[in-house]
Amino acid sequence: MSQELSAEYIQQVLQGISVPPQPQIMVDLQMEQVMPSPDLKAIAKLISQDPGLAGALLKLVNSPSFGLSNRIASIQQAVNLLGCNTVINLINAQSIRGELTDEAIVTLNRFWDSAQDVAVACLILAKHIGYHSPDEAYTLGLFHNCGIPLMIKRFPNYMSVLEQAYAEAGDECRVVDTENRLLNTNHAVVGYYTAKSWRLPLHLCEAIASHHNALAIFADESGRDAQLKTLLAILKMAEHVCSSHRVLGAQQQDHEWLCIEQFVLEYVGLSEYDFENLRESIRDQNH
Repeated sequence: MSQELSAEYIQQVLQGISVPPQPQIMVDLQMEQVMPSPDLKAIAKLISQDPGLAGALLKLVNSPSFGLSNRIASIQQAVNLLGCNTVINLINAQSIRGELTDEAIVTLNRFWDSAQDVAVACLILAKHIGYHSPDEAYTLGLFHNCGIPLMIKRFPNYMSVLEQAYAEAGDECRVVDTENRLLNTNHAVVGYYTAKSWRLPLHLCEAIASHHNALAIFADESGRDAQLKTLLAILKMAEHVCSSHRVLGAQQQDHEWLCIEQFVLEYVGLSEYDFENLRESIRDQNH
């Protein structure tokens, strides 16, 4: 990991930003998760105690991405269908939401929709290129921008800074460079710290920290960081497919993708034509 994520740097970055603690229900669920065979009944019972989580779980399982013919109204059925890991990811996402004011939540509607779309696109892309753990790619998609809600909480003008950051992104300037210049911190490193405090696997935390540094990572041709490159390739393709540059950055053009497209597609062995077809089919599935 680059030295910029030293303990002192993180302290400096998090000035005035409180990382939401893992809720108690999360701790109980993780205890269940590490059992040799997690008890899905116990998990469903825990979730049923929290109306917000129960509602979020049913909303997800009934969303078009899952393509179920009948709507599901039972928490137990939803847990059985989604499995332990997906349920735990969802609860982590909800716990960030719980920290915010109503006003911030309204501002963040586009952020939540985008996170869900990117997560589903990551899952499909990971399966397509044969990544060994599509679930991990889904988790990365869901949490890669988990620093954004905390930035909004700390800096009320954050969304306009983010739009400027996307506008200025290119060969010479990363999205996070603009944030660093204007706010002395950025959503990728805040997201890294949040993911780490939630004990997400370290390689996913590093992908979150690096997700706006893809150009430098792909330009390094040594064999290091193969897993990081694969995860970032999946994520950057998914962000492009889901138009994060429009949804979060209010930009017509995906400046970041233009800089890295060739590296990413070459790395995963897709031609532009293959990727275009894949992109259309994912967009159809997501709508």
